[in-house]
Amino acid sequence: MRPVERGVAPKIYIRYKDAIGDLEGRLGIYCSYCERSLPVGLAVEHIIPKVLHPELETEWTNFLLSCTNCNSVKGAQTVEIDDFLWPDRDNTLLAFVYSKGGFVRLTDNMNNQQKTKAQALLDLVGLQRHQAPGWPRPAPRDKRWQQREEIWTAAEKCRDLFETLDRCVQARDLVLEFAQSKGFFSVWMTVFDNYPDMKRELIKLFPGTAMSCFDSDGKPIDRPASII
Repeated sequence: MRPVERGVAPKIYIRYKDAIGDLEGRLGIYCSYCERSLPVGLAVEHIIPKVLHPELETEWTNFLLSCTNCNSVKGAQTVEIDDFLWPDRDNTLLAFVYSKGGFVRLTDNMNNQQKTKAQALLDLVGLQRHQAPGWPRPAPRDKRWQQREEIWTAAEKCRDLFETLDRCVQARDLVLEFAQSKGFFSVWMTVFDNYPDMKRELIKLFPGTAMSCFDSDGKPIDRPASII
């Protein structure tokens, strides 16, 4: 899950829905949880549900972006902020492993506290729902796992093309343009894990990616002042 930085509030909002343009400008047109690219259909996501804490309804620091699936699964569940990892507070890319087939798992090298909070986030938005046996079942219209699978396959083809064309600038730019249009930052970072130059470009390409969460080679590192 892409770690993000929304920056300081650009203004005071009377209605939370008025923040959608500023959020998309800061974070791109991507769901903050599943990472899908959605030119239309994104909503202002309240980290702490507004129905439970109406005083946070128009608070910039309580906003992320969410797709219909992640938003509906999360709903108005009670959220104690310190019980979860969050993409705007932690380096969530360190917490999760993305793999072929559209699967999302916890990273092995976390301590128990980190694992508990990471799993809580996955459960909160249903990000591990998958049609494969033994996994939480998705709703019929929940295609997040399928879209991750499709983008994984596409990213592998892009990587092979990049190699076939000797990693030329033109091939790099085509890959980056495609990645930006499709989203799923974590899939691209995983498939291109052995390509530091590409990872650096991907980090710069996706608006709002938290630069402090990566070293000079694009390797994820602990976020300052966070548990991961």
